[in-house]
Amino acid sequence: MLTKSMLAALWPHGDSEAPGLCDGIVRSSDKIFAESGLASAVGVAHAMAQFSHECGAGTALVENLNYAAPGLMATWPGRFDASKAAAFAHRPEQIANEVYNGRLGNRPGSYDGWTYRGRGGAQVTGRANYARLSEAIGLDLLAEPDLANHPDHFLACAVGQFLLCGCLPFAVHDDVSGVTLHLNGGYIGLAQRQAWLGRWKAALTGQGSDLPSAVWLQESLNRLGAQPPLAVDGSFGPITCSALRAFQAEHGLTVDGRLDAATVAALAAAGQTPVTAGA
Repeated sequence: MLTKSMLAALWPHGDSEAPGLCDGIVRSSDKIFAESGLASAVGVAHAMAQFSHECGAGTALVENLNYAAPGLMATWPGRFDASKAAAFAHRPEQIANEVYNGRLGNRPGSYDGWTYRGRGGAQVTGRANYARLSEAIGLDLLAEPDLANHPDHFLACAVGQFLLCGCLPFAVHDDVSGVTLHLNGGYIGLAQRQAWLGRWKAALTGQGSDLPSAVWLQESLNRLGAQPPLAVDGSFGPITCSALRAFQAEHGLTVDGRLDAATVAALAAAGQTPVTAGA
């Protein structure tokens, strides 16, 4: 479902911190999204929108705790007064241990706050959450927390945390506020997350553009003999994507599973089907 061209367009610097990250995401995406229950284009768009915001489209894979004194007082007003903030300013390891130890499963007096700071597409944070994610996906993130940013495991970790936070039902019902609340614990960056959602929907389905809907696509492919016949449900999932790729291959188009203008024109001509944008 995800393609190299999508990641190149939406995460143009996505390999800057982890070379090969975008290829790893694309390579693993079909299997991970299908197994997670996020097989529809809308579900995938919600997940990728949240990951895009949380990790800066691949440019901020590890939580930045290099706060100046005013930032410490603004972010944790109950923990830092002016004197304490001045003492901790620009000391990220000490800041992490101060604000995270004693909660999130981090042991008081330990280095857990820094070791288990936010990482990955969903910014998993805290020893307990790393342990829970480790068990869910079968990786020892407690021993190697940086596996959350490895190209081969990045998407599995991000989607795993997305599911553990209870985001799935809100994603499939197209509820960005609900997804944000469950992943973030609040609504920080909601406007930016909504903007990312619009970009990912456009990339995956054409929603918000002049391209026709997934329903039109499924009806057109069925009319042209798609096997197996597609459920006309408006869900741009792996089966619809596979049928679209087969059509593109048969008609000499770029085989990327995207409903672009050239593919729409070829579908309309092959099926003698009128095109109605967004219909």
